[in-house]
Amino acid sequence: MHEFRRMSRLPPYVFAIVNELKMDLRRRGEDIIDMGMGNPDLPTPKHIVDKLVEAAQKGPNHRYSASAGITKLRHAIADWYKRRYDVEIDPETEAIATIGAKEGLSHLVLALVSPGDVVFAPNPTYPIHPYSVIIAGGDLRSIPIGPERDFFEDLLSATKQTWPSPKILIISYPHNPTTNVVDRTFFEKIVAFCREHDIMVIHDFAYADLVFDGYEPPSFLQIPGAKEIGVEFFSLSKSYSMPGWRVGFCVGNPEIVAALRRIKSYLDYGMFQPIQIASIIALNGPQDCVAEIVDVYRRRRDALVSGLNRIGWSVESPKGTMFLWARIPEAYQKMGSVEFSKMLIREAKVAVSPGIGFGEYGDDSVRFALVENPQRINQAIRGIRQALSGL
Repeated sequence: MHEFRRMSRLPPYVFAIVNELKMDLRRRGEDIIDMGMGNPDLPTPKHIVDKLVEAAQKGPNHRYSASAGITKLRHAIADWYKRRYDVEIDPETEAIATIGAKEGLSHLVLALVSPGDVVFAPNPTYPIHPYSVIIAGGDLRSIPIGPERDFFEDLLSATKQTWPSPKILIISYPHNPTTNVVDRTFFEKIVAFCREHDIMVIHDFAYADLVFDGYEPPSFLQIPGAKEIGVEFFSLSKSYSMPGWRVGFCVGNPEIVAALRRIKSYLDYGMFQPIQIASIIALNGPQDCVAEIVDVYRRRRDALVSGLNRIGWSVESPKGTMFLWARIPEAYQKMGSVEFSKMLIREAKVAVSPGIGFGEYGDDSVRFALVENPQRINQAIRGIRQALSGL
């Protein structure tokens, strides 16, 4: 067989190991509670679906669409940013619709990064952030994050030790998988640092709405000067429970947006137009559905956090995302996250994501996705209690 060098640079897909074991047990008739993949299980709000159906019944909407997104969708994106964050977005030059944030981010990195270019990304983090750099042929540098670390000290140290100088910093807050959240001061320091060192910023804002306990996440673009150096991605997948629809967008620096627009013009014809039309309704329509979706995740979070703490697995309650990032109990730390996750599947009948799948600095933890109802979560807690009876 031929060697596919770009593919050989990608590490083994760690999650496949756990998924294979999960599917094998299910084929044997085992009831596995799957809290591994962050696949939203709630239905898309009815008014959005109704608009999709209406638009899909019109023949002209079945033609090729615009890869950058139809004009009315880009205007809806700009209006949404103005309402939410008081950020002015030019819908013609500073906004582009993407086939989900994942596609948009990976194609943007492909447009911006040449072989040898250095890109910084946190570790652990959402896999496409570092892997997009590898796919593009860039040189990835990991910035470790965690409760014992100072992100800006590590960022400065990495910048001083890197040659050539870093070209891009990819960040995401609220953060998947660690659920870390930041305040406006954090982004002010990011903007100041990256302007000083001539670094572009890509901020993945996928969990802008999935926040709890009164926390309000800032937009990176709210910071003066942010638009000069970077862009922000948003996804409708979580906020409006539209994961399979594949709708996202990128806003910010017009030069960076133009690069994404140009590469997408070669690679795709955009989303199915009825999906874009329904997305306009999602952004411009009533937002009480978002609050209802967030409340479902909050109740699930509370059930999982209280249950784990009750059985002796000490965890903190996250203020954002649809996940719980849980440090493996001390008695099981030596197993590492893959073996610990396999044990939970076999003995607790609960599937979680091993932390090492998000980077080597995540190997001391596992990630729970809040994609089961409280009853199933309580069932999972009973199984975990039995599996970790030594706690």
